[in-house]
Amino acid sequence: MKQVAPTAHVDTFTRENLPPRSQWPEFLFTLPELDYPPALNCAAELLDRHVEAGQGAMRCIVTDGETWTYSDLLAKSNQVAHALAREMGLVPGNRVLLRGPNNPWLVASWFGVIKAGGVAVTTMPLLRSGELEKMVEIAGATMAICDHRFLEDLEAAAPDGFQILTYGGSDEDDLTEVAAKNRTKFKNVATAADDVCMLAFTSGTTGKPKATMHFHRDVLAIADTFSRHVLQPTPQDLFAASPPLAFTFGLGQSVVFPMRAGAAVYLLEQPTPPRLLEAIERHGITVLATAPTAYRAMIPDLGAARLTSLRACVSAGETLPKATWDAVNDACGVRIIDGIGSTEMLHIFISAAGDEIRPGSTGRAVPGYVAEVQDPDGRPVRDGELGRLAVKGPTGCRYLRGDRQTTYVHDGWNVTGDVYVRDGHGYFHYQARADDMIVSAGYNIAGPEVEEALLRHPAVAEAAVVGAPDEERGMIVKAVVVLQPGADLGAEPAKTLQDFVKSEIAPYKYPRAIEFADALPRTATGKLQRFRLRETT
Repeated sequence: MKQVAPTAHVDTFTRENLPPRSQWPEFLFTLPELDYPPALNCAAELLDRHVEAGQGAMRCIVTDGETWTYSDLLAKSNQVAHALAREMGLVPGNRVLLRGPNNPWLVASWFGVIKAGGVAVTTMPLLRSGELEKMVEIAGATMAICDHRFLEDLEAAAPDGFQILTYGGSDEDDLTEVAAKNRTKFKNVATAADDVCMLAFTSGTTGKPKATMHFHRDVLAIADTFSRHVLQPTPQDLFAASPPLAFTFGLGQSVVFPMRAGAAVYLLEQPTPPRLLEAIERHGITVLATAPTAYRAMIPDLGAARLTSLRACVSAGETLPKATWDAVNDACGVRIIDGIGSTEMLHIFISAAGDEIRPGSTGRAVPGYVAEVQDPDGRPVRDGELGRLAVKGPTGCRYLRGDRQTTYVHDGWNVTGDVYVRDGHGYFHYQARADDMIVSAGYNIAGPEVEEALLRHPAVAEAAVVGAPDEERGMIVKAVVVLQPGADLGAEPAKTLQDFVKSEIAPYKYPRAIEFADALPRTATGKLQRFRLRETT
């Protein structure tokens, strides 16, 4: 067990709600760069360190309208930390909800929370009030920082006494105005390396969100494994990524990785494939990260695009088909770096780059991690045989309150829910998901959550949701619906229900295919037979 420092948290909610240590995975610290000191604030390592080393004038965040240096981001993050402590009464350990698209003030807010010893809970900007209400309750959050354009649903979800600071608006109490009145220097809270600094939500297969808990050392570990050994960034790099910062994939690629290396990130609020291609040409992006769906959408335009600056492309969020890899490589010569990670593990733990890439394979265990394919009893299977992917490394699963902890952690291993085959060269090949999770265009969507949204419509008697194969998105959400007797949904009944779901939950979760049936297939005891619905997709 690594030496640990006393917690700096005054609010000990996260420490008290860690799962029992007997249920933690085994953590590995096999690389010298993973030997972190007992007292550690990851914000200081990612941000302050560069300014203290005389690199404050280096560019840090780039948008189409402005550029922030490391000194700029440090000053604004310090001002946010002051505002949280003085204006909102934050004490170390408080959870702070963050809501907004990828922009500089969201990054400054994330750093401000962590500098002040808080726990950052970054959420998807498209989430609706009902989804946010669950997250606020689970995280025990009492305050939030929100882009002013996304305030309505958060206000509807906020319990009595919940404090919200908005940014980007014109009000005199806007965070940008409040922060400007505070000093640009802040003494970071001396957190322990194993103090929780962020909660990341994952829906799981039930549709009920679960919060994964990550320490200060975990944040640095993903940079010192995957980024350091696979991406190998330098201060001259300019990163860009499509996932929101609420996705740990996006947080790593847009904040942790570039700033660990003293590099810069280009932030785009609406990172569509055409706009990402334009940004590569306009700004000289060197490291791009997005989902396979986006790479497929780019293929027709890659031949004419000027991509000379681009040295690395990362794909994660869903499996990367060999056909997509080949098409991108044929069009522009780029060799996409595939990878698998999870919210529970914080980022990618299997990957390969450069000449180590084997198209159609996810890759090998990233330095710092070990992985194997296991049978249902946790025993390793022979190469070439199907089994459950199991992983160990410097990061691992800790669910808040231990919610379903033992479903993910077995005998010290993190068991991801993915079915894999390992070949004789140590490369892992994805086969399928072992649960009911639908992975569509890089988004994890739980079927039961979509079913609940459909069932809130008065015309719906029953609903079942499964994933259906799709050439463009990998999978799509498909719903089979039984209507109430005499229900009338108008001329376009499917569209009526699709629009309703979009109003109830995040729009990306809506069923892109809806079939109407007289009854759902069930067992004699009434249990829904999802496999029969999948057989018809």
